[in-house]
Amino acid sequence: MDRRELAAFLRSRRERITPADVGLPAGTRRRTPGLRREEVAQLAFISTEYYTRLEQARAPRPSREVLTGLARALRLGDIERDHLHHLAGAPPGPPAGPSREVRPSIANLLRRLPNAAAIVLSATYEVIAWNDLAAALMEDFSALSRRDRNFVRRAFLGPHPDGRRLYGVSDADEFAQTSAQGLRAAAARYPDDPEVTELVAELRSGSEEFARLWESHDVSAQPTLCKTLHHPLVGPIAVNCDVLDIADRDQRVIIYTADPGSPAEEALRLLSVVGTQRMGVPG
Repeated sequence: MDRRELAAFLRSRRERITPADVGLPAGTRRRTPGLRREEVAQLAFISTEYYTRLEQARAPRPSREVLTGLARALRLGDIERDHLHHLAGAPPGPPAGPSREVRPSIANLLRRLPNAAAIVLSATYEVIAWNDLAAALMEDFSALSRRDRNFVRRAFLGPHPDGRRLYGVSDADEFAQTSAQGLRAAAARYPDDPEVTELVAELRSGSEEFARLWESHDVSAQPTLCKTLHHPLVGPIAVNCDVLDIADRDQRVIIYTADPGSPAEEALRLLSVVGTQRMGVPG
């Protein structure tokens, strides 16, 4: 444990955070930048005395639970969190479960793609971020529960409005196979995550197709680069599908675009205006 470096690191991270960043009132009598020590301690669920001793390089080695609380309170990124653990002499272990936290730069990227539909999928195929055009093209994800935003669950268990599997996408059967294989790989990466375990158990008991694919033990598949989505308002839309891996979060950005000058481009342009309205068309 490097007490001096740990103390300096904690102090530097504390001073860069404003009270507004963590939902605290700023007040008018702050002598130092950033948060007060007692505020960090409160957010991390530890005593102010112990946190003060950490910043003074006088405290004993913090437990992993304390380090987790400090990382959360100080809003540390993944690299900073790992650095905190190394300074404390407690190298970080593998993450307990898939990350659902979307990097702000990725969220900004989605908003800056007005002519493309884009979503972010977690390692378990949950839609954890999306832009307006993606909601118009597929579904208003903000109106759905976390459970219903999971693509692998929807592919195998539905609902399938009008008999259309997963928004009527042309490669729905191929996606189902790919997602089953991807989920098996994710289950191996997060063996102790209860949500992953419960999702797999639900799918195996609720879908004979998933159970069969699961028993194949396959863990790789080729993605489909072009697909057609059947939209209830504008009809079939042929799109290119590009995937950007976010390795440090175990997430993927899926971007759907149309060829310039194509009917699909016109359809996406219409959807960008209409938004998530269905203009009387059943969902």
